[in-house]
Amino acid sequence: PTSAAAFDAFNAGEVAGVSQVTLDILPQALANKDLAVYTSRMPQMGYVLFNLSNPEVEFLQEPKIRRALMLGLNRQRLIDAFLQGQAIPADGPILPGSWAHYDGVEHLPYDADAAIALLKAEEYTLPADGGAVRAKEGKLLAFSLVHPDDAVHTQMAQSIQANWAAIGVKVDLIAVSYARLQEDFLTTRSFQAALVELALPRTPDPDPYPFWHQAEATGGQNYSQWNNRTASEYLEQARVTTDFGLRARLYRNFHVIFARELPALPLYVPVYSYGVTGLAQGVQVPPLFDPSDRLSLISQWYLVTRRALEQTPTPAP
Repeated sequence: PTSAAAFDAFNAGEVAGVSQVTLDILPQALANKDLAVYTSRMPQMGYVLFNLSNPEVEFLQEPKIRRALMLGLNRQRLIDAFLQGQAIPADGPILPGSWAHYDGVEHLPYDADAAIALLKAEEYTLPADGGAVRAKEGKLLAFSLVHPDDAVHTQMAQSIQANWAAIGVKVDLIAVSYARLQEDFLTTRSFQAALVELALPRTPDPDPYPFWHQAEATGGQNYSQWNNRTASEYLEQARVTTDFGLRARLYRNFHVIFARELPALPLYVPVYSYGVTGLAQGVQVPPLFDPSDRLSLISQWYLVTRRALEQTPTPAP
């Protein structure tokens, strides 16, 4: 019923594998010399989404402000401290490892000083009386961040809040269940910013159209309501051609625009870990679009065996 129960069964010799090694048993699983742990990226991605049509936070419509927020966010800490390293940093909206992923976009490292310099260049300054929140023409750099109320995402949200406070941006946290986050905030567009994990369609096709095309901004899954006609055209063209070379170029162009505009902040791609007895050889880890894909290459697994010669008793003379 649980990963912990499956791990106990493995230790008892009842099973030869654990279908999912969750974070609560990961340290023990890694320490078990009889269990080999394999990982592969999951078909989902963590983001901070911005509501680009909310008049209460018009400054979030400015690409340079979004870039400053990205520079001021320690994404690697989110992975190391709260996901126990079980995620891959993300720089774009298409899954790493996909044929459509483009590695050539700029990687923005955590650089609080660069974030502060960019905010200053955009004339967002700290008040002379010593306040901690930057402002421009009386408008404070302050907004709310809604997030799932489980322990991991709550800790992530608190870390993001602290990162942005250090560069003079005030964030108020709103913790809700994931169901409420979806129904009451994302679907209704009643949010300013949101910490989410978007589940990508469980298909090998990497089409990001549902989340970023302008036609999906009102009633679809383009929750940020990003309205970029050039990016949308690339997505449209990529949908109607069977030329994979052309599709890859179109998605590359889309990647470049997304990285420049940053309508949302890509954070990480979680990985799925599972355990197999160390006796199994030839185990490979394909990209996962469904958890069962971990077994798609099982025909190549094998056990190291050796032939034992049967001893025939020598008859007595």
